Amino acid sequence: MEHELAERECVPCRGGAPPLAAAEIAPLLAQLNEWEAVNHHHLRKAYAFPDFRAALNFVNRVGDAADAADHHPDIEFGWGRAVITLWTHKIDGLSESDFILAAKIDRLEQ
Repeated sequence: MEHELAERECVPCRGGAPPLAAAEIAPLLAQLNEWEAVNHHHLRKAYAFPDFRAALNFVNRVGDAADAADHHPDIEFGWGRAVITLWTHKIDGLSESDFILAAKIDRLEQ
């Protein structure tokens, strides 16, 4: 199912719209692979890699995808790991674009 989300485009948020409610988050989260919705506020996923170079390469691909979508996650990484955190800053919560970018990020790991 994440493939359907990954085919969609992120929509720039201009603010003023409410963040998604828990009932709206659940069906979108079910379409993602092992992401968690933390306090119905942001998405988070940890990735494991065999070494620093692999983690760095993944983070660079995430950066390129985020720039192309004009939707930028917080990224933490180090030797053999990367943690991606997504939310829509202008609404201080989750939007559909967060789920779309999460699905696109999962494709980068393949």
